[in-house]
Amino acid sequence: MSMILSASVVRVRDGLPLSASTDYEQSAGVQECRKYFKTLAKRLSQLPDRCTLQAGHYNINFISSLGVSYMMLCTENYPSVLAFSFLDELQKEYISTYNMMKTNTAVRPYCFIEFDNFIQRTKQRYNNPRSLSTKINLADMQTEIRLRPPYQISLSDLGSANGYAHISLPEYKGTGKISTAPHQRLEPVTLSGIVSFVLSLLCGALNLIRGFHAIESLLQCYLFVYCTGWRNIKSFLTFGLICLCNMYLYELRNLWQIFFHVTVGAFSTLQIRLRQPQGKSADYNV
Repeated sequence: MSMILSASVVRVRDGLPLSASTDYEQSAGVQECRKYFKTLAKRLSQLPDRCTLQAGHYNINFISSLGVSYMMLCTENYPSVLAFSFLDELQKEYISTYNMMKTNTAVRPYCFIEFDNFIQRTKQRYNNPRSLSTKINLADMQTEIRLRPPYQISLSDLGSANGYAHISLPEYKGTGKISTAPHQRLEPVTLSGIVSFVLSLLCGALNLIRGFHAIESLLQCYLFVYCTGWRNIKSFLTFGLICLCNMYLYELRNLWQIFFHVTVGAFSTLQIRLRQPQGKSADYNV
């Protein structure tokens, strides 16, 4: 019998599970697929925004959008168009229910476990095709899948070292690849990021009379806002330059001024490192 067995919502940045359906299936095949779930969740930031993994008699499908991934496990004969339509419904409901700021700042696993109620209701509808009405437009999804099919991950791409903790994927050249090109969008700004940005601007304003020294703080602001090549390395080099310039100005500043500028530089560097590129929006007419 073709059916959806389980589903989960995972943060792309670090694989933190945000919500999941209650999984009643305890077969060996499903237990094995749970390992694949955990492995894929840890590497979502390196995967295309729409993928399928065929694991024996089961398929794992997922889509990623706006820093969140929606994953589901189904039997191998479950129609792909229904699988991705199911994930599309989860995505729309999650985006309309939860603020992305809360998603980005979540620290506890399954902190949105109440979303399981919607997952269960939707799973029951999709497991009973007769209950599916004209509320879903499968024609649009069929066209989307035909024009841009999901990237197929094979079991050979999964490494067995450390309990399936490593994935070695071939280079993906489709539209869903997550890259670090200059036009790549970054994750939404957090409160700490805003604070570091304002402090960097303040340091830049305080250093205007020193010319070149002001450029370092402004460069940190630029790296925080825009995604560029070698972004993390540039941020560390900029912080190193801030430290060197403050050493050069040691006789012109007291220790508190130097401590303030270096601390702000270190804090801004950390925020640049934490604000990573987000996955491409899956363009499911949200």
